[in-house]
Amino acid sequence: MRKQVVAFLSAFIITAIVALSMLVVGVNAASNPNGVAASNSPTAASAAPAASVSTSTGSSPEQIAQLQSLVAQYQVRDQQYQAALASDNQQLAQASQEMQMIQQLLLYLQNHGLIQINSQGQITVLGN
Repeated sequence: MRKQVVAFLSAFIITAIVALSMLVVGVNAASNPNGVAASNSPTAASAAPAASVSTSTGSSPEQIAQLQSLVAQYQVRDQQYQAALASDNQQLAQASQEMQMIQQLLLYLQNHGLIQINSQGQITVLGN
């Protein structure tokens, strides 16, 4: 009976400590003036335009033009990367197709007894 009471009190104290720490963290997060609103909350949607307006009014036209130029450069670079990726994918598909054709040819020659391929990949031409 004594062990059960001690276990119950221990569990109660641990639960109370965890609950109290969660409460402290929650209150701290709710009262933090530097917090960020959740992206799907209504306050985040109404706060976002105000933040972008205040930021853009503090920027000079030169900074805005410079940033727009950087965005344009990144878009051009992205298009170049996309074109290079498409070209590489096409080359990869072509190489894969050629490799399959070579494998089919080797299998054909092996099945007809013209070549022999050992376990190390060495090819021996049979002199029939």
